[in-house]
Amino acid sequence: MEPLLIQDVLKTLPHRFPFVLVDRVLSVQNGEVHAIKNVTIGEPFFTGHFPQEPVMPGVLITEALAQASMFCMHGAEGGLEPGTVGYLAGIEGARFKRKVIPGDQLHLHAKLEFLRRGLGKTTCRAEVDGQVAAEMSILFAIAKG
Repeated sequence: MEPLLIQDVLKTLPHRFPFVLVDRVLSVQNGEVHAIKNVTIGEPFFTGHFPQEPVMPGVLITEALAQASMFCMHGAEGGLEPGTVGYLAGIEGARFKRKVIPGDQLHLHAKLEFLRRGLGKTTCRAEVDGQVAAEMSILFAIAKG
């Protein structure tokens, strides 16, 4: 699979600036996705989230993982139809282990655990420079967008 560039990302995700948090999808295969988010000082949240020591909020790392998860749900065999959206329904076991700061490239990994009867679940990990920044499982309620 060729990497999905931002134009392709925007065809799958309903999000738009400033809330699209996936810049590129590097791979989708066997129910797993590897995507990236380039974290820059120009992000709107840095003006108010610890301006003296800018740190990406954990809730936005979680959202980036949720957005990346949509690609493994759409790419899975028998996966989501175009125009279908996964709404955040729950987060399990969230752990934040490293700060994410401007200049970091956040590698987003998600693996589809199940997708059935209007529900989906992924296990997710965000990494910077090979170090785990966050990990969790995310539950989704699936509906037409």
